[in-house]
Amino acid sequence: MANYKLLFFGKIPSTQTYAHELIARRGAADHTAIVAAAQSAGRGRYRRTWVSHHGNLYVSFIFDCPERDARLSYQVAVAVAESLISFGVPARIKWPNDIMVNGKKICGVLIEYSGDFVIVGIGVNIKSNPTVSAVYKTTRMDKYCNVTAMEVLSAIMKNLDIWMGRQFPDVRTRWTELAIGLNNIVEYRGEDVELMGINENGALMLRRGTEYILGYGDEIKIK
Repeated sequence: MANYKLLFFGKIPSTQTYAHELIARRGAADHTAIVAAAQSAGRGRYRRTWVSHHGNLYVSFIFDCPERDARLSYQVAVAVAESLISFGVPARIKWPNDIMVNGKKICGVLIEYSGDFVIVGIGVNIKSNPTVSAVYKTTRMDKYCNVTAMEVLSAIMKNLDIWMGRQFPDVRTRWTELAIGLNNIVEYRGEDVELMGINENGALMLRRGTEYILGYGDEIKIK
């Protein structure tokens, strides 16, 4: 944890929102981690509610980032997956950066840009997992291991430093090894297509018959 400035809160509305506010008032610095024991207004992609009970990990990292890079999602996904694997959790990645275990979501990642910074929000189910059966199934780490939020945080920080420093071909190789749904039919924008992988720029590669499609920000549904 020596490389990070840690800000701890018992409960705040959202670590992600706090990170944006910190940047707006010029109080942000590279390698800042905002950690909350609980959130009252946690959010995920597309402003979906992220249920945030005590016992789990809720953290938003602030990193220097003068330019946007689609490849960052894969660096973060591999770093988080490797962290969970280090505790014996059989983590896999659903494009672009959801962390899954046996088809159930255990961790979500939200990446947002603000000025010359990027905010990487990570929520890991450790002691509890929300019931959102209408959307997807969830699980938690304590079904596989006995670990604390601070131990998970320490592992994630270590792996972020490793994988954000790797060349993208290495990241792409490891992401491909951990990805679910490759070479299978998935749903993309309401259509059935084959998931081929990701290219050197971080675009999702899909195939519809003889046509190849590149995707960046949309979601896919694993069949």
